[in-house]
Amino acid sequence: MIVPDEGIDSGGDPLEGFWEPAQWEEFTFRDRFEAGRILAERLAQFRGRKDVIVLALPRGGVPVGFEVARALGVPLDVFLVRKLGVPGEEELAMGAIASGGIRILNREVLALFEIPSEVVEAVTQKELRELERREKIYRANRPFPEVRGKTVILVDDGIATGATMRAAIRALRKLGASRIVVAAPTVAGSTVEALREEADAVVTVIEPEPFFGVGRWYEDFRQLTDSEVQELLEASRRQGSFSEEA
Repeated sequence: MIVPDEGIDSGGDPLEGFWEPAQWEEFTFRDRFEAGRILAERLAQFRGRKDVIVLALPRGGVPVGFEVARALGVPLDVFLVRKLGVPGEEELAMGAIASGGIRILNREVLALFEIPSEVVEAVTQKELRELERREKIYRANRPFPEVRGKTVILVDDGIATGATMRAAIRALRKLGASRIVVAAPTVAGSTVEALREEADAVVTVIEPEPFFGVGRWYEDFRQLTDSEVQELLEASRRQGSFSEEA
């Protein structure tokens, strides 16, 4: 196992020296908070860096991101992605929209199903209303954080196919993030390499194969409520304020 150098020069390249994934056969996390604390150990290179922000995919990614941001002493916010499903085949994505007003379209799917532009716009507007509703719940009146020129640690509680995470990566590229680090406690072994082709780094604790779904690797995998997400975001902001005052 590669252990990060605790004395790493903050001016060095933080994308070097990550831990290797642990043996996963008998591995489970107690809950998302424990998973976040373990994941944070593998991100120690980013501790205290002013150019780093943690963006968590709600809802499940927020407790993980909360622990990562707290351990690293960096800001936490949410990054929302909504799939644009093909009408009648909603599980098939013809694109996605994301925080920051970004839309990504899958031209191959649009051409294969001959989906007219007005249908794409109708689905986009429907999902945009839902994204804006969730943004308002989670972020209240705060603006979307500035990510241009920053290193973004993009966090979820686990990654199966990686479709949502890839959409998030592409959206953050459009928003000008200088580096994107995907971080999740558990990622399907078959998905890791595909993510590495799009992100600058992928940091995991375990990479099971076969995967069996994200919940398989947690003892407590209950769904969070919107109010719980709000509370964690507010607690993280308070901690950040105290750190700045200190």
